[in-house]
Amino acid sequence: MAELRVLVVDDEPLVREGIRVWLEREVDLRLLGEARNGKEAVERIRELRPDLVLLDVHMPGMDGLAVVAALAPEERPAFVFVTAHSEYAIRAFDMHAVDYLLKPFDAERLATALRRARARMAAGKVDRLEELLGTLRPAPAYPERLLLKHEGTVVVVPANDIDWVEAADNYVNVHARTGRYMVREPLKQIEAKLDPARFARAHRSAIVNLSRVKSLNPLTAGEYIVTLTTGTRLTLSRGCRDQFKSRLESARR
Repeated sequence: MAELRVLVVDDEPLVREGIRVWLEREVDLRLLGEARNGKEAVERIRELRPDLVLLDVHMPGMDGLAVVAALAPEERPAFVFVTAHSEYAIRAFDMHAVDYLLKPFDAERLATALRRARARMAAGKVDRLEELLGTLRPAPAYPERLLLKHEGTVVVVPANDIDWVEAADNYVNVHARTGRYMVREPLKQIEAKLDPARFARAHRSAIVNLSRVKSLNPLTAGEYIVTLTTGTRLTLSRGCRDQFKSRLESARR
């Protein structure tokens, strides 16, 4: 059996000490060291290249999930998450990580986690940490209403009432159920306020509410004509095509 190289990360000295004592009883295992916080953990992981990290989730400042996010995919070892909180998080860890340890735990439970880690690593299974991060982090909040300055008046337009948005020189035309609003605002600024699960670019100058798409008709050179439920026809460029179609398939209605 290959030697398992382990790093322990926890902000509680007594927890680190207990884990260290238990790890010293394990055969074919080498404790590379310890880290007391997230910043130190990232530095030590990059320096020592452990096979496995016992990583505390809840640490002040940079927590365990931030540690994972700070590492490039090729820098990430296997992780066993250590937590004292959140049943929701535990279910996610059970799905995506090698294992989790719920504080307080004992030597037997730690040994079980190590056995699982060895089995997963021997089988060549890669942990879906990107998916885990997406599961535990709250989705960005997008406004349900946009405040648009139109002809000297601030108009309140529900985001879902917007059919499509087009760039027009230094302005943006917002086409909505209640009318067309010309706004002196860059298209990118408007785009940042729109939920990408519901809106997508059809080409560099147009953003479409995906729930308004009625049909796609292919043209030459990989382009399409997008017909909206309002009857509006727009060009779907080759550069935007793949992302547009992907978002269209999973759009929130």
